[in-house]
Amino acid sequence: MAKVKFRNKEWEVEGGKTVRQVIEELGLDPEAVLAVKGKKLLNEETVIEDEDEIKLIAVISGG
Repeated sequence: MAKVKFRNKEWEVEGGKTVRQVIEELGLDPEAVLAVKGKKLLNEETVIEDEDEIKLIAVISGG
């Protein structure tokens, strides 16, 4: 199982899914978060493997 963290929440998800699929399954907006593994930014088509630790970061914009 992969671990996904966002703010002060943590989930365990099955590997073999794309970043976008996992974000949507967690009920989050894929356009509102970025996925990071270690120090590497992941795109939405990246497949999450078991044992991965993914951190989701809220996108903030202003103008």
